[in-house]
Amino acid sequence: MMVQSPYIQIGIQFEKAIEFSLNEEYTLPSGSILNGRCIVQMKGNGLLLKNGSGEHSINSGTELKPLNKAEGTFTLHGVTIGINFHWERKEDQTFKGSLKLLIEDKKISAINILPLEDYLLSVISSEMSATSSLELLKAHAVISRSWLLAQIQKNKEIEEKSESYVSMQQDEHEHIKWYDREDHANFDVCADDHCQRYQGITRSSTKHVEQAIGATRGEVLVYDGDICDARFSKCCGGKVEVFEKVWEPVNHPYLQSFLDSDTELSDYSLDLVKEDAAQFWITGQPDAFCNTSDKSVLSQVLNDYDQETNDFYRWKQTYSQDELSQLVRERSGIDFGLISDLVPVERGDSGRLIKLKVIGDKRAMVIGKELEIRKTLSTSHLYSSAFVIEKEEKDGQLYFNLLGAGWGHGVGLCQIGAAVMGAKGYDYKAILNHYFRGATLNKRY
Repeated sequence: MMVQSPYIQIGIQFEKAIEFSLNEEYTLPSGSILNGRCIVQMKGNGLLLKNGSGEHSINSGTELKPLNKAEGTFTLHGVTIGINFHWERKEDQTFKGSLKLLIEDKKISAINILPLEDYLLSVISSEMSATSSLELLKAHAVISRSWLLAQIQKNKEIEEKSESYVSMQQDEHEHIKWYDREDHANFDVCADDHCQRYQGITRSSTKHVEQAIGATRGEVLVYDGDICDARFSKCCGGKVEVFEKVWEPVNHPYLQSFLDSDTELSDYSLDLVKEDAAQFWITGQPDAFCNTSDKSVLSQVLNDYDQETNDFYRWKQTYSQDELSQLVRERSGIDFGLISDLVPVERGDSGRLIKLKVIGDKRAMVIGKELEIRKTLSTSHLYSSAFVIEKEEKDGQLYFNLLGAGWGHGVGLCQIGAAVMGAKGYDYKAILNHYFRGATLNKRY
């Protein structure tokens, strides 16, 4: 007898009012049957749901369940995707399963409840193109499943502890913050890049995706008996980063640093924590799986909105002194005054900046970790924190050139690198062995 896939809860939308359409018949706890267009708003300590059948007062946390579990779907209107990224936009998205409506921080959260394996069908098609190679899709199914189950377990452990979880260290000299998934108290994961992209059945799945999910059903990566916190990013830039350099100070032996390649590189020093080595590496073009311009491979990994990004292995961002000073003030909330320098303080093993000193005429301070640096130095997110700084004078104005490598945090699986491995004939187990060294596959259900 096949063990049932666990059910999970995904936070999709967070608004003052939620508009949605029930595409088949759904039931309220009262027994009322609804379908069609609906809007829900706050009313006192509860919610008021309106649709063609009238008005329904419901409690926060009410779950709307499909009469037909196999066929029931609902559409959320105006869902924001790519939050804080350069391609941020709104779109209507359709989901299988139940819809839970919950009041949080004076807004309404729309939460989708469904089996984990159904969730994966969307994640694999949302994170990448559903036309990706079968071996890449299998590998991604395993890491997405592993990551989610590891997060659920981690959240349970945090809740059981009496002390609060800390993700920031700050004094007058340093502002060090890392971002993770523990801040979702009322659902397991969110639907955007903060966790894993999940866009329901809006992104067309394929038989290939269904085959990959089915072939790996219940498979997870484990290390020392525990499910692996399997991370992934778009492009590592040639060398994978260590987990604790990016997130909490915990060592995971299966999330270490290594070359994203099947060959040795003799032309580069790989001690990228050193500034000279990082400079040479980032401004060079070292051979790596993810160093590719093959459109047929890239189109497997990148959905239409991701393909709006042309440079990812190596890139350049330029700011004038005035632009940089204003940007940092707006994004960090710290007034450094006129910024005169950006000074690398600490780099990770992939060359990513973990700490960066910002020097202005009003104050100087060290900021980190990598995502905080990326958020501070861009109106959305800088592609990565693996960059070197070059200053130049033009027409009496000081300019800062950020010369960078990679796209994302660089920990765990490199999606573009894994796509190249799949195209080269590596199977999904070999791909997983490359990116999660020391981990093994285990079937949990």
